[in-house]
Amino acid sequence: MNVAHTQTGRTAPGAPRPGAALAALAAAQFTVMLATSIVNVALPQIRGGVGLSDGGTTWVVNAYGLAFGALLLAGGRAADLLGRRAVLIAGLALFAAASLSAGLATTSGVLIATRAVQGLAAAAIAPAALALAMEQFPSGSGRGRALGVWGAVSGAGGAGGVLLGGVLTQAWGWPWIFHSVALGALLVLAAVVVLVPRTAGRAAGRFDLFGTVTVSLALTCLVWGLTTARGAGWTDGRVLGALGAAALLFAAFTVIERRLPNALIPGRLFRTGRVAAGNLLMALLGSVWIALFYFLPLYQQQVLGSGPLATGAGQLPLAAANMLGASLAPRVSQRIGATATVTAALLTEAAGLLWLSRISADGSYLTDILGPSILVGLGLSIAFVQLTALAVDGVPREDAGLAGGLVNTTRQVGGAIGLAALATLAGSVTAHAPARESRLEALTAGYRTAFTASAATLAATALLALWLTRRSGSRTTDASAHPAADPQTV
Repeated sequence: MNVAHTQTGRTAPGAPRPGAALAALAAAQFTVMLATSIVNVALPQIRGGVGLSDGGTTWVVNAYGLAFGALLLAGGRAADLLGRRAVLIAGLALFAAASLSAGLATTSGVLIATRAVQGLAAAAIAPAALALAMEQFPSGSGRGRALGVWGAVSGAGGAGGVLLGGVLTQAWGWPWIFHSVALGALLVLAAVVVLVPRTAGRAAGRFDLFGTVTVSLALTCLVWGLTTARGAGWTDGRVLGALGAAALLFAAFTVIERRLPNALIPGRLFRTGRVAAGNLLMALLGSVWIALFYFLPLYQQQVLGSGPLATGAGQLPLAAANMLGASLAPRVSQRIGATATVTAALLTEAAGLLWLSRISADGSYLTDILGPSILVGLGLSIAFVQLTALAVDGVPREDAGLAGGLVNTTRQVGGAIGLAALATLAGSVTAHAPARESRLEALTAGYRTAFTASAATLAATALLALWLTRRSGSRTTDASAHPAADPQTV
C-alpha cells in the first residue's frame, strides 16, 4: 500500500498530495520526451560545432533512441525489484549529468556517447515514473485524469522539444539545448524527492540477467538495423546481418523466458489479453508518431524555408491540440465507450495525416500545416491515453514497472520501424521523381507519400483496435473507470 494514503483512500496528514506527486512524475516524462525531439531542429548547427559527418549527424538522434528502446524492459524490471522511486531518482541524476556532458562536448564521439547515456537514463526514468503515477491513482476517475495528464505531457514533450530547440539554437547556440535539459532534469529530481512519497516494499524475485541481456541485445540489433536501413538501404549487408541477429536473439529470449521461474516478461502479464492488445496497437501508433515529428520539421525547413525558431513555433498548435485531446480523453471515453473512443481517435489522426498528404512545394504554413496539425494532435493524444490505459490495465502491482517499460518499448520500437520504412519510402520517391520536377517538388512528393502511408497505417490500426478491444473486453480499457490490481492485495 502506498504510504501516502490511508486505507480509506484519503491522503495521510503531512504526506504529499497525489496531484503534486503526479505533477512531478509527469515532468519526468516530459523531460524524457523533450530530449527525443529537441535536437532535430539544431542538427545542422551541431554538425558544424563538433565536426560530424552525414552519417554521424543521424546518430545524434539514433544513439538516444537506440539505448532508450533497447533498455526500457530492463529499466522497468529494475524499478520493480530495486524500488521505483530510487530508480527514478538515479535515472534523473544520470540524465542530468549526461545532458550537461553533451552540451560541453567538443568531439563527435563524446557527443554521441553522451546521447547514448541519456537514452540509458531515460530507460530507467520512463517506466518508473509511469508505475509511480499509477500507484498514486490505483482506481476510479482519478486514474483517467492521471492518464490524461500523461498523454498531454508525452505529446507536448515531442512538440515542445522542436520549439525549445529552435529558440535556444537561434538565441544561444546548440549547446544550450543540452544545458537546458540538464537544468530541467535537476529541477524535476528535486521535485520528485520532495513530492513523491516512498512506497512500501519492492517486488519479490531475482533480476533475470540472462533474459535481460538477450532481449536488450535483440532490441539493439533490431533498432540499429532499422535506423541504418534509412541511409544504407534494406539490402545492405550490415542491415540484413543486424536484423537476422535480432531474429535469432528474440527466438533465444523466448526459449529462455519459458524456462526461468523469474522471467523478465512473466506469462501472467498477458493473461487477460489486454496488455498484448494495448502494446500491439501502441507499436502501430508509434510507427506514425515518431515519423510525424521527423517529416514535419523537414518540410517546414527544406521546402517552406522556415528557420529554426519559426519551425519550432509552428509546432505550438499541434502541442495545444495534443493537450486538449488528452484532457478530454477520459470524458469522451465515459460518454461513448473506450472502444469507440480509441477507434475514433485513430481515424481522426488518420484524417489529419491524409490532409497533410496534400502539401505542395509552393504551399504555406497556414494553408498546408495548421489545420491538419490540430486534427493530428487531437487524435494522437486521445489514442495514446486509451492505449496506455489498455496496456497497464489489470497488471499486478509487482509488474507495474515492467508493464510501463513494455508499453514504452513497443512505442519506441514501433517508431524505429515506422521511421525507417517511411524515410526509405520517401527517399525512394524523391530519388525517382521525374527530371522535370524541381528539387523542392521532389522532396514534397516524398513527404506526401510518407504522410499517405501513415494515414493508411492508422486507418488499418483503427480497424484492428475495433476488433482487439472488443475481443479482450472493451469495458476494461476505459481509462477513467477501471483499476489495475489493488496494491493492497498484492
